Amino acid sequence: MSDPGDAPPRHDPLAALRQPNFALFAGGRFAGTIAMTLFNAAIAWQVFDISGSALHLGFIGLARFAPSLGLSLVGGAVADSHDRRHILMLAQIVPLACSAALFGATVSGQASLALIYTLVLVVAVAQAFENPARQALLPLVVTRESFPNAIVVSSTVQSFGFVTGPAVGGLLIGFSGLGSAYAVHIALIAVSLGSLFFLRARPAEGVRRAVSVESIMEGIRFVWTRQVLLGAMTLDMFAVIFGGATALLPIYAKEILNVGGPGYGFLSASLEAGAAITALSLVFLPPIKQTGRALLGTVALFGLGTIVFGLSRSFPLSLAAYMFIGMADQVSVVLRQTTIQLSTPDELRGRVSSVNMLFIGASNQLGAMESGFVAALSTATFAVVSGGVGCLAVVGAVAARMPELRRYRASTLPAHTLSASTPSTPLHEEELAVGG
Repeated sequence: MSDPGDAPPRHDPLAALRQPNFALFAGGRFAGTIAMTLFNAAIAWQVFDISGSALHLGFIGLARFAPSLGLSLVGGAVADSHDRRHILMLAQIVPLACSAALFGATVSGQASLALIYTLVLVVAVAQAFENPARQALLPLVVTRESFPNAIVVSSTVQSFGFVTGPAVGGLLIGFSGLGSAYAVHIALIAVSLGSLFFLRARPAEGVRRAVSVESIMEGIRFVWTRQVLLGAMTLDMFAVIFGGATALLPIYAKEILNVGGPGYGFLSASLEAGAAITALSLVFLPPIKQTGRALLGTVALFGLGTIVFGLSRSFPLSLAAYMFIGMADQVSVVLRQTTIQLSTPDELRGRVSSVNMLFIGASNQLGAMESGFVAALSTATFAVVSGGVGCLAVVGAVAARMPELRRYRASTLPAHTLSASTPSTPLHEEELAVGG
């Protein structure tokens, strides 16, 4: 008979939240995520309200993507060489100031497309430094034992923030006007800054390298030589580029579904509601083992949901389809983040996170551009439906050309046992290398 003491410890889905530092981190992330998504929803509504153009909605994606393309990798190197908490605090002051400027311009009737695009660009510059620092800070605010749980809980908290932000933004726009949305954004950023002020993180591990081209290239090489990481990022990027319909939600709300500002808010939030439900479920459910197959399958479901949403002319069906898209996407997000965080040493975590952020930024913002430009040349419906078809094509191509990804099983090897100098493995050996 086995010794009862040999039984594995009981799973505690809230182990990370029981630690005060992580609770502060999660609370700040929740407030910051609400603020970010509320701000994005307000910007999209204001641009379409001023221009009435799908093309101008696409320009929002361009303004956000340009800084991430040039600065994200620098931001990752900065996160690996400086105090990550201080970087976060400085980076969040920027959107606070920009929102204050937009609030003043909006209530005085002086808001213009040029001003909006400029401030969106400035905020995107700050986020190029904020995002890698936030990802790299996470393992320093929890114990090693609860780090895997912290990844899932952090993703869940962020998902609930994504749900709340667009809904609050839409309701504020519909009942109180754009000025109130920017005012609430300012207050939420202040809350996030307050949580970071009281946060006390452990010192970063490993060698701190000065920001340089070589240090940036080290992070790129780490991802490039670990093909499952590269494959998962690539799959997500191209699928979302083709499957992104977020930029066209104002058109669907105003002209196709005829639901106005409140409907726009709930429509925006439906995707994140699906993501939040899924994220919460993943906290309590056993980890997904067949990671590669799950990634391919959930991205395929993402594409199918996009097609249904694009064709729908019923508001309830559109809400359900967009929620379904969020559920599929959230599984992909958690699997990708867990893989990246658990397989990256701390001294490289900022730089590897920045590479991932570059892929995410490319997918989200280029997806917004693609949707806006295709809609301007054809119709919003054609842009969304063709994007869903393109998403399915990407899944088919990746599944056919990367059989190793289909067989990939996530590693449970803790990040601190890895090293940047760990030799890379050829693609056909990777499954064995990660414990599959």
